[in-house]
Amino acid sequence: MRIDCPICGERDLREFSYLGSAALLARPSGDAGTAAFHEYLHVRENPAGPNAELWHHNLGCSAWLHVVRDTRNHAISSVALAAEVQR
Repeated sequence: MRIDCPICGERDLREFSYLGSAALLARPSGDAGTAAFHEYLHVRENPAGPNAELWHHNLGCSAWLHVVRDTRNHAISSVALAAEVQR
């Protein structure tokens, strides 16, 4: 699998680390309560199909990427810098 980093261009998967669902970008506020933090930290979905994910380009530019990847066939439909994605 190859990921097209917006900064470095197309690179091999081995340059990146998978960091989890992009839903992690929507952190609860500090006063949200324990139920909200439990949901945020421990409840995860495992979808079959397109899934928004966070990847880190650890052997390249060190950018955090927002990648939409189909979990059934690993086809990547979009890649953007995580900082530029609306939450």
